[in-house]
Amino acid sequence: MARNPRQDRDSRDRDDAELIEKLVHINRVAKVVKGGRRFGFAALVVAGDGRGRVGYGSGKAREVPEAIRKATEQAKRSMIRVPLREGRTLHHDMVGQFGAGDVVLRSAPQGTGVIAGGPMRAIFEALGVHDVVAKSLGSSNPHNMIKATFEALKAIEGPRMVAARRSKRVSEIIGKREPQPGGDAVAAEASNG
Repeated sequence: MARNPRQDRDSRDRDDAELIEKLVHINRVAKVVKGGRRFGFAALVVAGDGRGRVGYGSGKAREVPEAIRKATEQAKRSMIRVPLREGRTLHHDMVGQFGAGDVVLRSAPQGTGVIAGGPMRAIFEALGVHDVVAKSLGSSNPHNMIKATFEALKAIEGPRMVAARRSKRVSEIIGKREPQPGGDAVAAEASNG
């Protein structure tokens, strides 16, 4: 059965309307020419659906709105899917590196909030993460921070991915933790002492 191109376009327009777009950084750049300087603008944008998909893009133009539009289009095209635990945090801790930018991403218990600075906060808000602790080590360049964060997010695996890779069921991967022998007695002694 052939798909209707108009329906595809309508669903794409609906998806675009639901996207969260964050302007991370705008930079004025100058090109020196014979008659003086020509100014342009470079924009860095993060876009996400708030449900586990996020992308980033950069655009350059002579005017700010045009640079932002180009960056947003690129962000929509470069989206990746990130598995989220309970739809609110990451499955496990991760370290990401790009150039001189190093970032550490840690999953957090419910109610922690987004503890991240600058460009990383924009990524997590667009991604739909509600509880995460993130730290930027090294370069504070927004481009490097975003690329390092995306390197870390690409490496995150959910239990389904791990189970598929190991040819097991998800319940075998997650499983219930076995209580440690004498663990309850040790905990009771520590709280009394």
